[in-house]
Amino acid sequence: MRLYLNGNKFSGQIPNSLGGLRHLEHLDLSNNNLLSLHLSILTSLTNCRSLKEVYLDHNLLDGVIPDSIGNLSTTIMEFYLDSCEIRSQIPLGIGNLSNLNTLSLTHNDLTGSVPTALCNLHILQRVAIEDNRLSGPLPQCLCKLSSLGMVDFSNNRISGPVPSCIGNATSLRNVYLNSNRITNIPMSLWSLKDLLDLNLSNNSLVGSIPPELGKLKAIASIDLSRNHLSGSIPSTIGDLQNLFYLSLAYNELQGSIPESLENTISLESANPSNNFLSGMIPKSLESLRHLKDLNVSFNRLEGEIPSKGPFLNFTSQSFMGNEGLCGGLVFQPCMTRSFHHSRKSKLLLIILVFLGAAVVVLGSIVVFMLRRRWNRNIPTQAESFTATTLARISYIEIERATQGFDQCNLLGTGGFSSVYKGMFANGMTMAIKVFNLQIEGALKSFDAECEVLRNLRHRNLTKVISSCTNLDFKALLLEYMPNGSLELWLHSDDRFLNMIQRLDIMIDVAFALEYLHHGYETVVVHSDLKPSNVLLDEKLVM
Repeated sequence: MRLYLNGNKFSGQIPNSLGGLRHLEHLDLSNNNLLSLHLSILTSLTNCRSLKEVYLDHNLLDGVIPDSIGNLSTTIMEFYLDSCEIRSQIPLGIGNLSNLNTLSLTHNDLTGSVPTALCNLHILQRVAIEDNRLSGPLPQCLCKLSSLGMVDFSNNRISGPVPSCIGNATSLRNVYLNSNRITNIPMSLWSLKDLLDLNLSNNSLVGSIPPELGKLKAIASIDLSRNHLSGSIPSTIGDLQNLFYLSLAYNELQGSIPESLENTISLESANPSNNFLSGMIPKSLESLRHLKDLNVSFNRLEGEIPSKGPFLNFTSQSFMGNEGLCGGLVFQPCMTRSFHHSRKSKLLLIILVFLGAAVVVLGSIVVFMLRRRWNRNIPTQAESFTATTLARISYIEIERATQGFDQCNLLGTGGFSSVYKGMFANGMTMAIKVFNLQIEGALKSFDAECEVLRNLRHRNLTKVISSCTNLDFKALLLEYMPNGSLELWLHSDDRFLNMIQRLDIMIDVAFALEYLHHGYETVVVHSDLKPSNVLLDEKLVM
């Protein structure tokens, strides 16, 4: 007898009278809005001694798996209880279901450890308990399940190493242990010659990737990203001719990208970004005709980017954060050796010119310092930034300073840009104006602002500290004004400006306009002067 009621919009309690269907073999109530008080339906089903398949997944059962699950018929082969809001621990009685080959309890609120009772399920082929709150180590006895082909304990709190005996589970094809607290990969894992998928990303793995990786001849997907792996990428990775997905991002890998990677002829996606890789990108990778996605950003790579084969389709996002890279289709052309030699004769002249200019500048500074005590334009903190502050700031520094451009750091938006507050690692706070290059005219606006702002010098104009620019990202780093805008102070119930402060701000605005109109070699018209564009520092000075 079979009962299929899946994929409807049924609601209410599942009738326990279903337990009276003694010849029921297949029950599918999945994908509804059904309830079962204390999961009593499982107790009632113990009367169905011919039951083979139970699908109760994606309902609103909301309860604890009863111990009576161990009294279900031993004929059950498949049991699904995913996304049912069940909680507490997995009962030991689960180990009585001796013919179970598939157990799926994903997306619930299960706690406790992975029960050793699972090891009694000798013909178990698939176990999926992802996205719960299981903790503790994986039991060693899982290695004895000779039929086990897929394990998925991802998104839990499992800790400790992968069982050292895992190499004995020779039927394993898919291992998903990502997003846990696993610390070590045993050498025996690399002997699983029939393994297809391995995902250990977002754990606490340490150590290096051993050359034994090359033994995984059948492997199609490897994800070891977001760990603490060090050392180099083993050259034996070239032995993985069936590999189509590889992610080693966000580790501490060093050395070069191995030339042998050209032998991974099935490779479609490779991501070793955010490591400490150095050297050149192997030109031989141009032969990987299936490669669609490559990300080597934020490493220490240098030299010319290959420009043929799959590299014809990669954007600058694939290579950003590598200051030594050049050429290809997305970066500036590489400077050849002959170019350097042709310029060598002019180098001495340039140095002499700069030395002469330095003397003039130093003299000007002395005169300026003597005169500034009589000048009302007292320098602000932004004007005293050191030369190191004025260095170009990278995209990754900006991303970290703004917490990934989080909305909580958004100060305001304009026609072409958004302004974020950024807290940098050196303790400095800046306003970061990020231009939306998807909007027509944004790039022109950025160029125009750079042209004007680079020469403006006045105590009442917001200081440009630095910039960050590449083909896909443009930003100006400005002095941060902690007291916000004049508009905020004029229309706030908890802020107040006295008459003297208001007059001072009016005078500061007048000084700034006077400079823009008459104190600069080219007249600069602001064209959008309003209280929201008048910014105040910590002393309420514009």
